[in-house]
Amino acid sequence: MTGWPVETGVFALGDLPVERGGLIHDARLSWRTYGTLSPGRDNMIVYPCSYGATHESQEWLIGPDGVLDPERWFVVIPDMFGNGLSSSPSTDPEYPALVTMADNVHAQYRLLTEVFGIAGLQAAYGFSMGAGQAYHWAALYPDFVERAVVVCGSARTSLHNRVFLSGLLRILEAAPEHLGGGRFRAEPVAAKKAFAHVYAGWGLSQDFYRARLFESLGYTDLETFLQADWVDKFAEGRAADQYAQALTWLAADISTPYGGDLDAALAAITARVLLVPSATDLYFRTADNELELAALRKAELAEIPSVWGHRAGSPRDIPEDLAFLRRHVRSWLAD
Repeated sequence: MTGWPVETGVFALGDLPVERGGLIHDARLSWRTYGTLSPGRDNMIVYPCSYGATHESQEWLIGPDGVLDPERWFVVIPDMFGNGLSSSPSTDPEYPALVTMADNVHAQYRLLTEVFGIAGLQAAYGFSMGAGQAYHWAALYPDFVERAVVVCGSARTSLHNRVFLSGLLRILEAAPEHLGGGRFRAEPVAAKKAFAHVYAGWGLSQDFYRARLFESLGYTDLETFLQADWVDKFAEGRAADQYAQALTWLAADISTPYGGDLDAALAAITARVLLVPSATDLYFRTADNELELAALRKAELAEIPSVWGHRAGSPRDIPEDLAFLRRHVRSWLAD
């Protein structure tokens, strides 16, 4: 039970065309809000989902002592297409071959304007794929977004990051249950276990494993950690959704409307952007954010000094990293 209002709903978007062709039939966008919308409708923060996440798995970050304060802000988590709650291939046999981050953000814009009647966002905040959506918010709606907080994310999926994703996709495609195009006749249990083990090697740094920091999470050995923290969690999702969201991630690029000119896309952003990479992230690298920083009009970079790799940006069980994130984000939002 919380001390602030929480509301959940589903926004019916109708038949929704997507930018790479096709449409989502009877598209549905699930959402949850935290806090109270101000009389002037000027205190909203949108907090999109990361890969495989839902509003429930992300809401731990919200609280009076958390990163996003629902007593000050009206926080909206829209569930990303393909996460099983919004329209997804696991529930829609005609789901398009590719739904992009831009498709997600355009749908979210309709939610915020048509359902909540707002004329602007105080901030778009996101981690990982959510960070990519926050970047898209700032790029696609520059007059609408005051601030963007990009935690362990990038404006365009790097080539190295795409190699990581390609490996995950090839694992799912190699499953005997795979019918083609990211569809499966049954859940590919063995392939998803391999998927989870590969992901675990990328999601946390070499330093994390060298220091056996999984023991700080209560696991007595590596195999127990890999099973409980990775295999079991990926088993909860559907392979068709995991495949589709990996394609969304693979194609992420704010420069698409600019013919691939990333510097031009970054320079067109008028929001104040806070870039928060992790020092040991293996696929969203600080170096990529540093290159973006040079092209942004109003931006700062605050690197999390962590050995927890990508997970430092979602530090539910990492007190030092959580304190760093809370301090920098709250300062950015208050300025």
